Order: sequence, then C-alpha cells, then structure tokens
Amino acid sequence: MNKQVIRQGDVLLVPVEQVPAEARKHDARRIVLAEGEVTGHHHVLEGDKLEELLLPGDIAEIEQRFVRVLDEAASLTHDEHSTLDVPPGDYEVRIQREYSPEEVRRVVD
Repeated sequence: MNKQVIRQGDVLLVPVEQVPAEARKHDARRIVLAEGEVTGHHHVLEGDKLEELLLPGDIAEIEQRFVRVLDEAASLTHDEHSTLDVPPGDYEVRIQREYSPEEVRRVVD
C-alpha cells in the first residue's frame, strides 16, 4: 500500500488500508475531486481504471469520498498546479476547510 499523502492545493488524497464495505462504487476514467468556484479550474483525477466510492453521511455535503486507482498510476491535474502521479491504491479524498465565525466551509478556489 502506498503510504504517501498526496496534496494538490486544497485537495488531499490520504492512503487508506481499505474502503468501508458500505461505500457505493462508481467506475470512472475521470473524477472531479473539487470544483473551482472562483477560477473555474477543477482538481481532476484521470486514469484508465478508477473507482469513486461514496459513503453517505448525515448531510449530503459531508459525504465521505474515496477513490481507488487500479492497475497503473493516475494523473491529478489542475490548471494552476503541477500534474501529480497517483500510484495504485485506495485513498480518502479530503478537501481543506476554513473556519469563520458564521460557519465551517470548504476553501473557495
């Protein structure tokens, strides 16, 4: 298992031993991990064989997300960051959040 945390801007891919069994799986070749609300630039994971796994939370916005990279490395891209290679494995997707007196919210890119 890859143990390296991968960070690109406000997106973290944290290696996990295994994804919870109740997570819903979706096969994909392209997964938008975070949308750029201000710039329009997205953090995108692209590869020949990927799976997005979603674990429902109490609130839809707090849904826990995982990605599985199968076979060979995938690419994590963004218009304002260097492209990163993501080795095969399971990862939890974490988006940076910020605190304000009114709310805890996702960082706006």
